[in-house]
Amino acid sequence: MKILAPSILSADFLCLGEQVSTVVKAGAQWIHCDIMDGAFVPNLTFGPAIVQAVNRCTDVPLDVHLMIKNPDLIIPEFIKAGADYITVHAEEVVHLHRTVSLIRDLGAKPGVAINPATPLCMVEEILPFIDLVLIMSVNPGFGGQKFITSSLDKIRRLDTLRQKKGYNFLIEVDGGVNENTITQLSDAGCDVFVAGSAVFQGNVTDSVQVLKEKLRNT
Repeated sequence: MKILAPSILSADFLCLGEQVSTVVKAGAQWIHCDIMDGAFVPNLTFGPAIVQAVNRCTDVPLDVHLMIKNPDLIIPEFIKAGADYITVHAEEVVHLHRTVSLIRDLGAKPGVAINPATPLCMVEEILPFIDLVLIMSVNPGFGGQKFITSSLDKIRRLDTLRQKKGYNFLIEVDGGVNENTITQLSDAGCDVFVAGSAVFQGNVTDSVQVLKEKLRNT
């Protein structure tokens, strides 16, 4: 099943609960929460309190992407807030297996993200222990960036490795996902599609339905 995960980074926070309810009613299966600390990436977003608020207004899985330094210090708070998936960056976490184990032990599903210039070999050893690999198809920090096309080849190679080894992790992509790129990403082997600007800039219901229709045709 192909999963659409709208990123609330692009939502209108004055009516966040309403926008979350609208995208879920329109067919989104997950909600994606981009957590940035102004240090690991050049932007500052929100913390566990917003995740907890979103959790109160929807029953769909909350997909929390930690673009922060020292994520181990705050992972428990995000899981208490209702995170179902917690994804950390391979570029930041030194003891990746320990962090992945912490996430699972606390009751969430662990994921690992890699930036556009990070090779797949950085995560190859952790693949048997995680539920999700997040391929960044833009440089993290801001929404609305242009899609980096070389990400397609990275997704294909990761999907080939997954099939060869019999792994069960999901492949997620974040950055530049819209009606022009989503079909290519799906064909390459992606399972979870994080869309921010493509969902929230315009009619939210129509945007979700257009993306869902594209996925149904792949």
